[in-house]
Amino acid sequence: MSDPDDLLAEIEALEAKLAQARASITRRFIGQQRVVDLTLAALLCGGHALLIGLPGLGKTRLVETLSTVMGLHGSRIQFTPDLMPADILGSEVLDTAADGSRSFRFVPGPIFCQLLMADEINRASPRTQSALLQAMQEQVVTVAGQDRPLGAPFHVLATQNPIEQEGTYPLPEAQLDRFLVQVDVLYPDRETERDILLATTGVAEDRAVEVFSAKELIAAQTLLRRMPVGESVVDLILDLVRAFRPEEPGVSAQVAETVAWGPGPRAAQALMLMVRARALLQGRLAPNAEDVIDMARPVLSHRMALNFAARARGDSLADLIETTAAALTRSEAAA
Repeated sequence: MSDPDDLLAEIEALEAKLAQARASITRRFIGQQRVVDLTLAALLCGGHALLIGLPGLGKTRLVETLSTVMGLHGSRIQFTPDLMPADILGSEVLDTAADGSRSFRFVPGPIFCQLLMADEINRASPRTQSALLQAMQEQVVTVAGQDRPLGAPFHVLATQNPIEQEGTYPLPEAQLDRFLVQVDVLYPDRETERDILLATTGVAEDRAVEVFSAKELIAAQTLLRRMPVGESVVDLILDLVRAFRPEEPGVSAQVAETVAWGPGPRAAQALMLMVRARALLQGRLAPNAEDVIDMARPVLSHRMALNFAARARGDSLADLIETTAAALTRSEAAA
């Protein structure tokens, strides 16, 4: 068992380094601190993030900046309907030597990196999307019957346009569940947009600088898992996740009437990690109930679905998550 004083010192050192990383990111990705924090938290947890937003809001710029700041070898795939699995994973080619002998040589695809940007992931066919499933969960791909490990660490930051749906293929639930968080990238406020205009339309732009290395990021991910979590926070996470399963005994009438299927155990695991990451980013040594409430929507919203009647009424998953989380917090505080 590690010394509590040593753990405290390591956490404080990581908090200082994270502050430097955030400052470096905001040199190129101005404002949108919520988006920065959620994406950075996903990397700290060792997970993947799905960025949903309209074109031109800086999603690609954010991923490129994160690759620089975190010291990761990045790669980008522009997903299109004609993209094939081999275009992502790589393939074997037949080489002919000078003596006439032939042998197969594996040519790795762009997935062999540490930070993969999957741009407009919902434009690829389900067959191609499925090529990412094994990689996202196991950090290995199987080509021609041989397992090939990916980079360490390995993260996927995928983007998706929420408006233009013509010619797109919705992500299957199994793949959505692989994303640790869903990050909604919204329009910036007026002052932020003014800062963006002044900073990006001149002769030169600020550059992000490397703060972490891949090795340091892996160490940070290990340290995050060593952070203590109080029993009350663990109970709140369990109560919250189970509160959205319509078949669970004792769920609210609102959930039973509106939710088609709820989040599974992977959602609870993701929430447990993300509350630790939020506490770290805010300079605290352990998560609290506020962290659970704040992380509920980005962790749970893509892991559950409304039934047909709820969609017809125009119900919102975001509102349901927020009201249920708030009610749980009040009831636990009263108890």
